[in-house]
Order: sequence, then C-alpha cells, then structure tokens
Amino acid sequence: MGLRMPRSGLPILGLMLCLMLGVMLGLMLGAVTASAEPRWAALDAPGRIALMRHALAPGTGDPVRFRLGDCSTQRNLDARGRQQAQRIGAALRAAGIAFDRVLTSQWCRCRDTAQLLDIGAVEDFAPLNSFFRDSSAGPSQTEALRRFLAGRAPGAPLMLVTHQVNITALTGVFPRSGEVIIIEVDPEGAVTVVDRVLIDP
Repeated sequence: MGLRMPRSGLPILGLMLCLMLGVMLGLMLGAVTASAEPRWAALDAPGRIALMRHALAPGTGDPVRFRLGDCSTQRNLDARGRQQAQRIGAALRAAGIAFDRVLTSQWCRCRDTAQLLDIGAVEDFAPLNSFFRDSSAGPSQTEALRRFLAGRAPGAPLMLVTHQVNITALTGVFPRSGEVIIIEVDPEGAVTVVDRVLIDP
C-alpha cells in the first residue's frame, strides 16, 4: 500500500507551494526591474556626450509646406512623445546627471523635446538640423558636428537633441524615437558608441 498524506497536510503543502512560487516570482520581477533601469552611468566619464533622437513624432520627414520657425508647418511631438521626453528628463534628473550644455536642432520637435527634458537652458545649434530633405547637406553638417565635438574640452556631459539621419551619419546607429546614444569623440574626431538607452513612450 502506498503512503497517503493526511488530509490536514494538504493546506500546509499548498501554502508552502504558494510561498515558494511567490518568492520565485518576486526574484524574477526584481531581475526584470533591475535590467530595465536606464544605464545612465555611462555619462559619468568626462567628455561623454548624450546624442538623442527627438521623442515620438508620428510620421516621416516634414510636410511639403515646411517652414523653419513655424511649428504649424512641421511634424511635431504627439501627446505620447511629450510624455516620453518628460519621462527621460525625470530619469536623468533622478540619476543626478548634470549637463554642461543642451544643444538642439531648430526643428520644433527637437526643441520641444529638449525643453521638456528640463535639464538645462536649451540652445539652437544648426549642425544638428535635419538634412532628411537635402541629403547633399549631410556630409558638411556631419563634419561640422564632428569638429565641434572633437574640439570640446572634457567636462560635464553634453546633451544633443537631433534627428535620426544626423545620428546615423555620425555613429552608424539607427536610433528609435527618444533613444539616447551615449558616445565619446577623440581629438581626431573618431566616434565611439559607449551605450544606448531607450525609455519607450
């Protein structure tokens, strides 16, 4: 005859199983949470640069009637994009990252992203402007940006808010909306991608 567990033992066994499952689930969730934390530590080294694609702005390029300085003629952040920019800025502030300067493309979706980050005074910087509609301007703009970054003295990190085409031309990375590419640039202008951080909208 096989061994039979007394009925009174069943609730205890069930409780033990529930506790074990709870501990395992807690450990799993803890691991997921830890891995999901933004990796801002890469910005701690002197001279690091945060190269950010503007937050979510549905669509591609800009309308035919596009005019610089007139946001009503441009592709702009939607509500999710504005919230995404605010969340990224909050994460940076919570991590205690202080930026030397915050430079942005003159396009409204970039300027709005930079301002919503709320991490410092925002300055327009033409080499960050999009050349999506005029790819012939890409090489000269990228070279101007490279020279600027190569000549910069090491110090607090620099935040640059720009467009996919600009980031891809400089780094070879195709970033998602709101993604931050952390780079370093040596005095010769060679770019090294150190890390990538994305907070989804």
